[in-house]
Amino acid sequence: MIYTTLLNIAIFQGIVLGVVILKSSLFSSKSNKYLAYLLFALSMVLLNYVFEIEGTFKSYPLLRFLDYIEWIFLLPVFIFLFIINRIDDTIKNRQRAYLYYIPFIYSSTFVIIYHLNDILGIYKITDSGIFIINILTLIQLLFAFIIILFPPFYSYFMIRHLKDPQEKKWVLILLTTLYLLLSTWLITYMTGFFFGIDISSTMSGLALSATFIMHWTAYIGIYKYKLAKNKEAVYHFINNDLVIIHPNPQVAENSITQENNTAEESRESITADNLYFQKLELLCKDEHIYTDSTLNREKVAEKLGISAGYVSQIVNTITGDNFAHYINQYRVEAVKEMISDPEYDNYNLLTMGLEAGFTSKTTFFKAFKKVTGQTPNEYKNTVK
Repeated sequence: MIYTTLLNIAIFQGIVLGVVILKSSLFSSKSNKYLAYLLFALSMVLLNYVFEIEGTFKSYPLLRFLDYIEWIFLLPVFIFLFIINRIDDTIKNRQRAYLYYIPFIYSSTFVIIYHLNDILGIYKITDSGIFIINILTLIQLLFAFIIILFPPFYSYFMIRHLKDPQEKKWVLILLTTLYLLLSTWLITYMTGFFFGIDISSTMSGLALSATFIMHWTAYIGIYKYKLAKNKEAVYHFINNDLVIIHPNPQVAENSITQENNTAEESRESITADNLYFQKLELLCKDEHIYTDSTLNREKVAEKLGISAGYVSQIVNTITGDNFAHYINQYRVEAVKEMISDPEYDNYNLLTMGLEAGFTSKTTFFKAFKKVTGQTPNEYKNTVK
């Protein structure tokens, strides 16, 4: 009873934490999404184990398909993709991520087709069919060795590219723990497969160990080593920001206002790792909000969930420039890219400026000169 309760708590925590990482803007990055997928996959592994203990598969045979799928094949994939997406693009772009899903796709397809007979009785397997299945099973075992051992081992070489020492330490411990867990699972599984030894007690211990990965990831990753790179903001999110679901809008508004006032009084704590600044950077780089010619502090503040004054304070403290100049820098860079892109050869400079979000020729030329030290025409002549 206590054992299954611990497993259920870990499953619930893994799912909730995964949803928080995926849905909250505080953790919005591609790497963190893979961490969420890792938690989901681990939750699915534990859930199937609980179903086995509770006899759920006997009552609902169709659920057995969930158990036959080797969700554990996804764990080394997601931890590897989590790591490489936290390093620079040069290294990341060398990876063919889709290749790492091949063992899982092969295994899932094979076991589902094979066990259609066990569960639904659709067909019967002949003697020649059994020989083919044995070959396919050996291929699956080969894939198990490759996917369980190779990506985590390769990840150790990728970790050195992480720039934050604290983050590097946390990721290294997570990787090592998961690697030991997967390696032990593989050895235990192979021992049971080839020698017919009862491995249930070892598997129970591994399942319990997996629950600690859930708890440890939640504490270390979120609270201590700042997945979102801003512990204070994460703390406020966990404890305060969820008031957006409060049935009383006024209560939520007062809570957010109080939080914003507290944040604005903490100017000395604002660094380049500030969570809201990172979100602003993503809005500019990924969503190109600067192309909105009516963009102002108030609109940005609404998107970030903070006050307009705090937006200015963050930008001023981190960049040393005011909000308008910060946005204009992105617009100038957009114009520079258009000038260098043959696709925009039919555009005149003013059209490019308006396309990038500037409201007039005067504003455009003035901002371009301030950022580059050249007029748009002078810059165009240097690159053409």
